[in-house]
Amino acid sequence: MRKETYTFEVEILEWSELGSKVQNIISKAKSNTERAYSPYSKFSVGAAALLENGKIIDGNNQENMAYPSGLCAERIAIFSAGALFPNEPIKILAIAAQTGGSFTDEPVTPCGGCRQVLSEQEMRQKKEMDIYLYGKKKIYHIKGANKLMPLSFSF
Repeated sequence: MRKETYTFEVEILEWSELGSKVQNIISKAKSNTERAYSPYSKFSVGAAALLENGKIIDGNNQENMAYPSGLCAERIAIFSAGALFPNEPIKILAIAAQTGGSFTDEPVTPCGGCRQVLSEQEMRQKKEMDIYLYGKKKIYHIKGANKLMPLSFSF
C-alpha cells in the first residue's frame, strides 16, 4: 500500500490588496446576488466570470420548489459562458453570497457539483482560472479549480 497527500495553498486577501480588475469582478458577483431566486433557502449566491475576450458573464442561484431542479450561481455563469462564447477561456471566476440581507463574513466555497463543473471547464479550456471567493472578513484566491477538487471525475 502507498499513500498520496494532496495539499494546496489558498491566498487570503483583504479588499485593499486586490487590483481594480479583481475588485470589479467581485463587485459584479456581489451585485448578482440581488437577482438570485432563493425563496426557500434565503441564501443568495452571485457569480461573475471574466472571459479572455473581456466579457463578464453573470450568474446567480435559481432555486425551485423541487430542490434538485435548481442551479447554483457558478454553474449558471460557467454554462452561460460556454453557450455564448464556447471558445473563450474563463480567466477569473468570483463568487459571493448573502443571507439575511448581509454578505457572509467568511467566503463560501462551491458545492461538489460546481467543483466538478469548474474542473471540467479548465480541462476544456486547457488553462487554470483564478477563483475569488468573497467574504466580508476575508477573500480567498485559489489558482485553479483542481485545487478545490483534486480528484475530480475524468476518463
